[in-house]
Amino acid sequence: MLAILKKELNIFFATPIGYLVIAIFLLINGLFLWVFKGDFNILDANFADLNSFFFIAPWFFIFVIPAITMRTFSDEIRLGTIEIIKTKPISTWDIIIGKYLGCLLLISIALVPTMTYVYTITQLAATPENIDYGSIIGSYAGLLFLASSITSIGMFASTLSNNQIVAFITGLALSFFMFYGFEAIDELVNSESYAIKNIGLYAHFINIGRGVIDTKDLLYFISVTFFFLFITKTNFDHKQ
Repeated sequence: MLAILKKELNIFFATPIGYLVIAIFLLINGLFLWVFKGDFNILDANFADLNSFFFIAPWFFIFVIPAITMRTFSDEIRLGTIEIIKTKPISTWDIIIGKYLGCLLLISIALVPTMTYVYTITQLAATPENIDYGSIIGSYAGLLFLASSITSIGMFASTLSNNQIVAFITGLALSFFMFYGFEAIDELVNSESYAIKNIGLYAHFINIGRGVIDTKDLLYFISVTFFFLFITKTNFDHKQ
């Protein structure tokens, strides 16, 4: 597993891929939060908080993470190296978890520089002691859990085709539906039980973002991640 993890990280950082993904993520976030005029601009809000960042970051994840994961298995299928990997003394789970952790680590690295935003709003706030740090910590935890789930979805999409573009579009569509599709369906049918929206990622991300990390939300993200990793393994084995 560690060998696969190192291989993935080498691919990301020995080529411009990793640096480009991190740079694009930070650039787009920075432009929306500090430069572009509008509802997301923190300087125009006259209120020092990171609600804008935690609102737009998940939407960027839906585009960025499938772009990271699209090559994880599609390349192996296209190049015919699945059989070669299979002959090595590692299990299918080792391969999947190694690739999964490599992608998730890259996303986590991209999030680290955004923590400077916390310092910035502390300096901008008239009363820094009123900043809700519990909510900020919860929202960052929510982003990591969300990234974990979308990474597993993107990896599953990568096993469906040997074409990276197809894998990217499929991963993007599945991630969007899992994140907001059930929320939209719930609003469409005007459900009062919240049963439909709780199937999706959005409702559980919002719950954690309030600063209260509930066991049911943790179990949900773990279950979604494991489910997509499991069907990734099933589909990967089928490609042998």
